[in-house]
Amino acid sequence: MKKEIVQSLQDFYFLLLTFITGVFYFCFYLVSLVFSLSMAFTLVGLPMITYVMRSTRTFARYERIQTKIYTDLSIEPYERPQKSEGSVWQQAKEELADRRNWTIIGWLMLKFPLGLLALLLTVLCYIAPVIFILVPLAVPYMDLYFAGIRVDTFVKSLFVMAGGVLLAFAGAKLGRSTALLIGRYIRHMFKRLHA
Repeated sequence: MKKEIVQSLQDFYFLLLTFITGVFYFCFYLVSLVFSLSMAFTLVGLPMITYVMRSTRTFARYERIQTKIYTDLSIEPYERPQKSEGSVWQQAKEELADRRNWTIIGWLMLKFPLGLLALLLTVLCYIAPVIFILVPLAVPYMDLYFAGIRVDTFVKSLFVMAGGVLLAFAGAKLGRSTALLIGRYIRHMFKRLHA
């Protein structure tokens, strides 16, 4: 039982991290790419382009480690190419021309809608059951409605609590399968990088 609880907590954290990192990657690459490309005519924009494109390797490595920790899925590491020597323009040109950078950016930005789905499932699978289970404690102090029915007696609150327990078991299974699905998404991203 303790192992299942720990696994459910790990899945809960992983789904929340998927949402947080999905929002971060989407905002980071949207803002930084637009800004650095618009500033490319100055000397400030070229190093920014280079560093933004090189950040893909760091974020991909982070995703691999995070997936391994929370889902125990093994993923081949992505070997980082050597930094090119030369002028700032040459480095920026090579980073922009590297298709693997654009592949990683695309896959990481697609974590945004995946993260929204993960947040929704986190609320349904982990937070809602806890709220339903705590309904008997809140009945004397609050007017509660469940599916349009007023929960005003202790017996009705016990039915809601029983539904919360059932939802907790089903939610744990659904949360685990969703976490594994997201882990397979990251694994597929790395397979595409090696192709």
